[in-house]
Amino acid sequence: MRLLLIGRSGQLGWELMRSLAPLGNVIAFDRRDADLSAPDRLPALIANAKPDVVVNAAAYTAVDKAESEVPLASTVNADAVGVLARAARDAGALFVHFSTDYVFDGEKVGPYVESDEPLPLNAYGRSKLAGELAVEAAGGDWLVFRTSWIYAARGANFLQTMLRLAHERETLRVVADQQGAPTAARMIADLTAHAIRQSMGERTSGAFESGVFHMTASGSTSWFGFASRIIETLRSRRPGQVVTREIEPIAASEYAAAAARPLNSLLDNSKLERRFGVFRPDWEVYLQLVLDEVLGTCHR
Repeated sequence: MRLLLIGRSGQLGWELMRSLAPLGNVIAFDRRDADLSAPDRLPALIANAKPDVVVNAAAYTAVDKAESEVPLASTVNADAVGVLARAARDAGALFVHFSTDYVFDGEKVGPYVESDEPLPLNAYGRSKLAGELAVEAAGGDWLVFRTSWIYAARGANFLQTMLRLAHERETLRVVADQQGAPTAARMIADLTAHAIRQSMGERTSGAFESGVFHMTASGSTSWFGFASRIIETLRSRRPGQVVTREIEPIAASEYAAAAARPLNSLLDNSKLERRFGVFRPDWEVYLQLVLDEVLGTCHR
C-alpha cells in the first residue's frame, strides 16, 4: 500500500509518520513540498505519487489569527482541501482528512453527534467546515475525522504552554467554563491507522462508505482541569522545579481572545466505535503517556 501523508512536520503529522508506517510505503510531505496556501500545485504531487491513500494532516490552526487572515485560512482549510480531495478521487485513492469541534457553536447540552447542525463561532471554524463540505462535494472514497483539544509531545499546544508556564509563573489563570476532551495526537494517529486498514479492506470487498466521524479521547474536563492535572503530574515527577503555586479558574469571558470559542466541545464517538470497533482510553491515560515522552520518565 502506498500512503501519501501531507503535513508531516505538524504535531499530528509527526505521529502519523509512526502509526502509518506498518501499513505500507509512506510518502510524507511537509510545507516545503506541499504548500496548501498554493493549491494549484497539489494535484501534480498526488498524480506523481500514485497513492492508494492520501492523508491530509496539514491545516491553518492559528484560531485567533484567522480572524484577521480569513482569506489565507480559507485557502488552506477549504480550497486546498477540496483540491486534494478531487485529486485523490481522480487517483482512485482513499482521502482522509481531519476537522474540528469548532464547526459547532458549543450551545448544545451534551456531546455533539455527527448529524448535529454545524454553526461555527469563528473564522477558523468556518474554514474547517468549508473544508468538510469540499471533501463531500468531491466525491470518491473519503473519511473526515473531527477531533478536539489536540496536544502532543512536540509542537505548539496547550500542554507545552502549561509546561513552560509552570517554570515561569506562580499563578496561572485558566478558563474553567469550557468543556472538552483533551486528545493526544498520538491517539488520533493510532486510531486513524486502524481505520485506514479496515477501510481499505472494505474498499476491496465493496463495502466501504464515506463519512464524517468524531474522534476524541473519552471522558471530559475543562481547560482548568486539564491544566491542573498537568501541573500536578509535573510537580510529582519534578519536585522542586515547579514555580506555579496556584491555578485560578476563570470564565472564558475573562480571557482576552480575538476568536470566540465554543463552551461545549464534547463530541459523541459512538459512530466511530460502531464502524471501526475502536477503544478510546480516558484522556488522562494518554496524558500520562505523552508526559512520559516529554519528561523522559516512566510513570509507575
